[in-house]
Amino acid sequence: MVSDGTLTPEALAERAKINGVELWSLTDHDEIAGQHRAAAAAHAQGIKYLTGTEISVTFAGETVHIVGLGFDASDAALTNGLQATRSGRTERAMDMSDGLAKVGIKGAYEGALKFVGNPELISRTHFARFLVESGVCSETHEVFRKYLTEGKPGYVPHRWATLKDAVSWITAAKGIAIIAHPARYKFTANEEYALFTEFIAHGGRGVEVVTGSHSAAEYVKYADTAQEFGLAASRGSDFHSPAESRVDLGSLPFLPGKLTPVWELLADRIQ
Repeated sequence: MVSDGTLTPEALAERAKINGVELWSLTDHDEIAGQHRAAAAAHAQGIKYLTGTEISVTFAGETVHIVGLGFDASDAALTNGLQATRSGRTERAMDMSDGLAKVGIKGAYEGALKFVGNPELISRTHFARFLVESGVCSETHEVFRKYLTEGKPGYVPHRWATLKDAVSWITAAKGIAIIAHPARYKFTANEEYALFTEFIAHGGRGVEVVTGSHSAAEYVKYADTAQEFGLAASRGSDFHSPAESRVDLGSLPFLPGKLTPVWELLADRIQ
């Protein structure tokens, strides 16, 4: 991956093939530089491919992820928008390192850079890997709980793209915008309703229902939400690494019935 994953597009495509995946999309955070490699790797494995990305958005004080699928990867507005979204990551990372240094964890910025393919995309995940390698914590989920969430020493908020911008970039590039793993956001019922309402008003058309970040009960909840708002349903592993991710590529259950799969809306954009 080009952002915070540990496997190359070629290794991911091979893993997807072995696991029985028939249609795959690489959705790097705030970046589409890996799309041509991913498409070529998928085709080499005999897998169909959709372009993808996952855009970081600030909404109601939370970071929300908006997945884009089936877009034109050469679209200038999308490319420039993602570049602008990435631009604040370095300063944020240095502030995170300073916060960790105050509690005795030195050299975190330099340590995190060892895990970054593209320094523009340095993120909390790279800091988490460094803290595990250093023996500060035993696994990345522990790092987030102790150091990288709000109120903890290494947490630094960042102002990402607006919801309107993210959805507009994707749709203008002839893609479909999807709310990623909605159960992860700490919204009240009113805030979540506002998210879905505004998302649809800007042209958003889908929501992740079955994902590696959701429980079985949450599959049901967001299947109902998709039907309530008239949204297509998506399914994604949220796979970043064999050692860190909850589920593997191709291991999720199928979408619940009576939903419109998002890929049916993208049939003419499958490569």
